[in-house]
Amino acid sequence: MNWLKKLTSGLSKTSAAVTSSLSSLLGRSSIDAGSIEEVEDALISADLGTAAAARLAERVRRHKFDGEVTAQALASALADGITEILEPVAAPLIPKVDNRPHVVLLVGVNGSGKTTTAGKLAQQWRQEGKSVMLAAGDTFRAAAIEQLQIWGDRTGTEVISGAQGGDAAALAYQALEKARSQGTDVLIIDTAGRLQNRTELMDELAKIVRVIHKLDDSAPHDSVIVLDGTVGQNALSQVSAFRDIAHVSGLIVTKLDGSAKGGVVIALAETFQLPVHAVGVGEGADDLQPFEARDFANALAGVSAEA
Repeated sequence: MNWLKKLTSGLSKTSAAVTSSLSSLLGRSSIDAGSIEEVEDALISADLGTAAAARLAERVRRHKFDGEVTAQALASALADGITEILEPVAAPLIPKVDNRPHVVLLVGVNGSGKTTTAGKLAQQWRQEGKSVMLAAGDTFRAAAIEQLQIWGDRTGTEVISGAQGGDAAALAYQALEKARSQGTDVLIIDTAGRLQNRTELMDELAKIVRVIHKLDDSAPHDSVIVLDGTVGQNALSQVSAFRDIAHVSGLIVTKLDGSAKGGVVIALAETFQLPVHAVGVGEGADDLQPFEARDFANALAGVSAEA
């Protein structure tokens, strides 16, 4: 299955939630002001958030429909509005060759998919011919260290790890020293999942950032929060909490397959204007792909491939 089909399949529950809520608008000659609330409610139910929902509903109201409102015409109008919101933030994660290593720090709450994302990124960059090093900075969970080592073995990537419960900041420092001495292209640092309301854990994350910065004052070059797409609006509070502590520079949204909350990507774009680097719709390495605004908008709005 190609990526576009996977994305469309992955967002099918979100798309169905939106389109079924708007079915009462079909057959009309236009979308009048009285119908705006229906559009807004449908979009809010798909976790687009109130600001993005209001903006999109107004755009749909202003849309000039050619004849009566059909399912595809409504989907196309929605997709155009969604693309408008998403295009400014669609930005692939591209390591810069002059950094050596280009340091990517992955942060987020427990279970968001950071370790798997680290492995998938390593595989993709290795396939591009880059040298990659993985740092197992989630020292709390033995399973995370083992999981990263499996990805390392699978992709031929060196993994720097320490004892369970060890100092994550010291491990990050050691990995960066080694990556620099070896001239490695990319260093991906996995970190422990932490709840945004646990001060001591957020302090540890801030320490990791400080230690990396001491060794290379331009690093981390990308500080990426990995978000679980099934949590809906809770993703916004996660970004708010991590943004200042880890100087978050971009987002990766995982687990969009099977979720009816895929609209949260639009809410994130509207709220933070941070780059969305990639989205994930499955377990395989190829199921994490660079974020494309138009493809995502069409899949979420239910625009058919023939449209």
